[in-house]
Amino acid sequence: MPFSKHKQVIYYGLTLALLLFVLRWLELRYVIFSHGFEIYAGAIAVIFTALGVWLAAKLTQPKTIVVEKQTIVPVAEFVFNATECEALGISKRELEVLQLMAKGMSNNEIAAELFVSLNTIKTHGARLFEKLEVNRRTQAVEKAKRIRLIP
Repeated sequence: MPFSKHKQVIYYGLTLALLLFVLRWLELRYVIFSHGFEIYAGAIAVIFTALGVWLAAKLTQPKTIVVEKQTIVPVAEFVFNATECEALGISKRELEVLQLMAKGMSNNEIAAELFVSLNTIKTHGARLFEKLEVNRRTQAVEKAKRIRLIP
């Protein structure tokens, strides 16, 4: 065996390595216990420095401003399509309700505006939906604009 010749040297080397490890550990313990406050203060200083750098980077970044370009499209004058209104069988009162729906008013607001009950407005709305063949107020307004019943 190659280790049997140098057995004593290997034991001395391992013993010295163990002693060196113990001494380093004791030295580190002494440094930590005797300079504990400085170590904690240094750690806090490093944390706050990193926080300050991060915050400064966030605050000094240029803000992105999105600019929308608006183009004005000339709108043709609104011409009421009376033939389509008659073909669908929409009454004047239903047309008034449709116009107020297009303004975004609720059923309660429409009822107050026209001095009728809430049930009357719901009935007019349901009949409008049937005549325009839609399911929602937004669809009714969109279709009415498309067929030129409201501006």
